[in-house]
Amino acid sequence: MPIVKVLPHAEYCPQGRSLEVAPGTSVCEALLENGIPIEHACDMSCACTTCHVVVREGFASLNAMDEAEEDLLDRAWGLEPDSRLSCQAIVAQKDLTVEIPKYSINHAKENH
Repeated sequence: MPIVKVLPHAEYCPQGRSLEVAPGTSVCEALLENGIPIEHACDMSCACTTCHVVVREGFASLNAMDEAEEDLLDRAWGLEPDSRLSCQAIVAQKDLTVEIPKYSINHAKENH
């Protein structure tokens, strides 16, 4: 099975982790199933950007982005060329390295 390496994130995964993930699983599902509580305000329906990740290695092995994901990513904090919504990024047969950005745009979580 492919390995998804999660780089350290102060809030969600301070030590970083390596996860064995079945092909066909979304990156978001893999993180959640392994106790990494990545935000997913829209319940993984491709309607927000809270599950945004940057794929540091293995980007080309992921499924192609659709137009809805591309449009939403334009609003993501810290957008990079290898950014994906983790709810839409499907693990294939290759290993991945992902980074959860320091911030997300989640108005429900912010302190006002």
